[in-house]
Amino acid sequence: MDEKTEQLRDIFMDVSEEGSVTESQAAGRGSLTDSDEAAVEEGLGQTVARMRDRYEFRTGLDDAALVTLVREFYAGREDDELADDIGVDESAVVEARLDLHLLRESDDDAEFDVATFRRRVIGDDPTGEELAAAFEIDAETARYYRHVVEAQAAARGVSHRFTSGFEDALAEAGLATQHTSAVRETGLDEATEDIDSLDSDADVSM
Repeated sequence: MDEKTEQLRDIFMDVSEEGSVTESQAAGRGSLTDSDEAAVEEGLGQTVARMRDRYEFRTGLDDAALVTLVREFYAGREDDELADDIGVDESAVVEARLDLHLLRESDDDAEFDVATFRRRVIGDDPTGEELAAAFEIDAETARYYRHVVEAQAAARGVSHRFTSGFEDALAEAGLATQHTSAVRETGLDEATEDIDSLDSDADVSM
């Protein structure tokens, strides 16, 4: 093999190797490695566990199901879709979602004065029957909106620490978290601004 042929061979080999690397990188783009998956599961699981230790969860779902709920919620899945994914009723998903401070703009949709309802819940701690009578709603509706108000207040009381923990775990693996960040910034964080006591009681401890 003469010198010119050898040079051409070397150039060809260099280009071929470079192309192989690029192709391999492109194929892996958009998918998580096993280590990424493990890190996401661990990060979300740790945050769920800290919340369970801190709060009295209403949900009967175990931590593995809650981690699935968090991931799919941030992926933009609706409550009925989450119910199908996990294999439970939609009401069970909503209950778990609120336990985890995962709020939707639609949580504030109601045919009664939500702001007055919120002040009544936070200020007076009424019974479900009292709320139902005062706002002319059924007991189940009163229970749901009370859970919404308590989730909003709890999330604000810790400066959305736990939802930030979820988002950090997903973001570190390159997964989008815009769905709920946008919700938090546009409405629900303002939902309790009229309750001054929440600001003074905000908990910044870990």
